[in-house]
Amino acid sequence: MEYALAIQKARDYLAAHEDRILQGLQEFLRIASISTLPAHAQDMERAATYLASRLRELGFPVVKVIPTAGHPLVFADSGPPADNPTALTVMIYGHYDVQPVDPLDQWETPPFEPVIRDDRIYARGASDDKGPVWMHLAALEALRAAVGRLPLRFKLLIEGEEEISSPHLYTYLLEARGELDCDVVVISDTAMYAPGIPSICSGLRGIFAGQIDIIGPAHDLHSGVYGGVVANPIHVLAELLASFHDADGRVNIPGFYDSVRPLSPSEREAWARLPFSETAFCEEIGVPALTGEKGFSPLERMWGRPTLEVNGIWGGFQGEGTKTIIPATAHAKITCRLVPDQDPAKIARLIEEAIASRLPRTVRYRFTVMEGGHPWTTSPEHPYMKAAAAALQECFGAAPVFIRMGGSIPIVSALARQLGKPIVLLGFSLPNERIHAPNEHFHLANMRCGMQALVAYWLRLAAGPVSAE
Repeated sequence: MEYALAIQKARDYLAAHEDRILQGLQEFLRIASISTLPAHAQDMERAATYLASRLRELGFPVVKVIPTAGHPLVFADSGPPADNPTALTVMIYGHYDVQPVDPLDQWETPPFEPVIRDDRIYARGASDDKGPVWMHLAALEALRAAVGRLPLRFKLLIEGEEEISSPHLYTYLLEARGELDCDVVVISDTAMYAPGIPSICSGLRGIFAGQIDIIGPAHDLHSGVYGGVVANPIHVLAELLASFHDADGRVNIPGFYDSVRPLSPSEREAWARLPFSETAFCEEIGVPALTGEKGFSPLERMWGRPTLEVNGIWGGFQGEGTKTIIPATAHAKITCRLVPDQDPAKIARLIEEAIASRLPRTVRYRFTVMEGGHPWTTSPEHPYMKAAAAALQECFGAAPVFIRMGGSIPIVSALARQLGKPIVLLGFSLPNERIHAPNEHFHLANMRCGMQALVAYWLRLAAGPVSAE
């Protein structure tokens, strides 16, 4: 079928069936699939089962709900087109689990009772990642309706543990390598740069997370009796944490930057051309001014430079009034966002070496590694990326930009390593859709354009050869 005719038929189909598509999404959003809370284990099962039933309705001959030691995976395989057994195979990855909803009193409407207002759908998971997953299913439905079949082989891998770092997906990747074989992986768990600016993400920062425990006396001590002779773990921890950065905003850990891949001049120039107002950015997030590593722009710091942040700190008396003690312990949680070619295991070792060398003999410490994920990048010049860019420009009416994301999706680097195939991060959410926060929402205008862009992408891939080189 002629490309232009197929695209128009798909657009007409999506418009005619929008109410039903949104009703299905709302049913999906009503399932409280919070992966981190054991009380929602049955909701996780319900969400996986609901997805599987939808995939069967779409005509996928192979649909499996795969149990793990945690929450189930959903896998589907359309098989190759009957008239083209060597067609490209596309793997679509997403996740059906969502973040907890706290603080509940800040939601304008209940988080698992989705509502549509101002052409946005509000619910936990609307933007991250149930809305984008549902968008993919609707695009496949429209593609089949427009062409009469799926012109590519599609595999879907939708997990239920992304929000808790995908602990059991890695095992599945090793065990099911053959089943997951594909030509390209497409993921829509990233965001557009801004409204009206379609975007393709070409890089993600990795992550290291750990906890520092400073251990002083065997129990809390009277601060009058022992003050001045016993080291206070909170004081020691505060000094240690303060030593982790220098006056120029650089991470003050020996060897921390040794493996950092410099940003290319072309990438820095491209980011400098993006519309960015530091004043508006500060107003949006509620800070008086920005900070960070000298010599780099805010976008460069957020996307292409590594960081070390203190995420939480506690110890001693927390109640009302006063309690005159020297606390027995003090604690901090830290994370590092890593860039190519940093290794989270090496970063953990360097941080512990710094801790051991900087602490006085008056305390002990415990350093716990909690999480690690590698950074990932790809070239905007890859043919799969160029085809995606053409589809975006056609459906959004604007040239897409190639950006990076400051956050981490550790499974992306794992998929790249295990499958050895290109990955295209094609996101349609917006940065201000309050993911992980109260009043999460998804702009339906972007969902509509996104579904059309996905159909256009699949048709472009089906129309001619795409080199994997």
